[in-house]
Amino acid sequence: MDDPPAEGVSIQPGRPGLLPYSDAMAGLDQERLSRFQRLLLDHGLDCYIACTPISMGYLASFFEGGGERMLLMAIRPEGSPAIIAPALSATHASHTGVADIRTWSDGDDAGELFEQLGVEWGLRTAVIGVDDELIAAHLLRMQQALPAALFKAAGDVMAELRKRKDSREIGLMRKAAQIADAAWDAFLQNARPGVTEAECETLVRAAMQSGGGTPTFCIVAAGPNGAEPHHATSKTAMKEGDVVVVDWGCSVENYLSDITRTACVGRASSEAKEVYDVVYRAHMAARDAIRPGVPCEAIDRAARAVIEEAGFGQYFVHRTGHGIGMMGHEPPHIVRGSTSLLEVGQCFSVEPGIYIPGQFGVRIENIVTVTDTGHESLNMEPPSTLPEIPN
Repeated sequence: MDDPPAEGVSIQPGRPGLLPYSDAMAGLDQERLSRFQRLLLDHGLDCYIACTPISMGYLASFFEGGGERMLLMAIRPEGSPAIIAPALSATHASHTGVADIRTWSDGDDAGELFEQLGVEWGLRTAVIGVDDELIAAHLLRMQQALPAALFKAAGDVMAELRKRKDSREIGLMRKAAQIADAAWDAFLQNARPGVTEAECETLVRAAMQSGGGTPTFCIVAAGPNGAEPHHATSKTAMKEGDVVVVDWGCSVENYLSDITRTACVGRASSEAKEVYDVVYRAHMAARDAIRPGVPCEAIDRAARAVIEEAGFGQYFVHRTGHGIGMMGHEPPHIVRGSTSLLEVGQCFSVEPGIYIPGQFGVRIENIVTVTDTGHESLNMEPPSTLPEIPN
């Protein structure tokens, strides 16, 4: 679902919108590294293996993914990190400022470098946290190198480091949101009977790219397709009276946007208007509940109560929201059972929806950030009534 990158932008495999090192980026961020090392101590981890462009990028502006090749940054609670990188990534790795860079060439066993690092760092019986996305083959090779060590999925520890966005991060997310907001006009101006979902997707993506963002995804779901929350945009042609759900976003300097709007092609039915009104009220009720110290599940409960009271509870089939930043889905999780307390600087979606199989769906999504007194929406405000697109 990735568009070709804008001119001058290199997209790393598997991570749409991630930028490579540039002179404008710093190398190893000592403040972030120190905070992360304290987290390792708090969680009882002797070492952490970061392997994604997001993890390594956040810590050291190393926005590169190794794919099938072993590429990682090892971090311990004290001291400097080390990088194990394929030779073709050595120059990029050198820009991080990390002194200990161990390179290997195709045909070599990169696991031998990890085994040597484990000996030097005394990791024989260590507790080692790893990014959740670590390739299984690489993990198995590491376990072979250190059979007495305990390897643990620890993506939430890295997510905890990133969960509170600073003013610069929020500024980039606000810019990405504004670019996505502006792309909505491309849909409204072109959605007509006979126009396909795919044609509208192309226009929305082009609008984001021309606005300065790197498109990351776009879902257009017309009529009954809108009842599928993760519909794969198709060549379905829109018809008069179709309710259309559009979910899209882009990145700006590796920070993401995500927005969903719903509109009707031509005149909307009374049922569609009613459902939209319920979802809108649920969206606003959830946002009204946001403030520091409130458990995440309370936001979900506020939205769900409105929908259940209106008799549509069975058609709200997903959580109310997900955290967002450099990853499209990250903590906090706005879902039943999450007692994690909201903190200033956290960013997440508010996206209640109703999906009636065989008929239509309605979803309204804004990205918000928690403030001292409540929240700020990074997106434009959604319309309070179902928009009807004239033919």
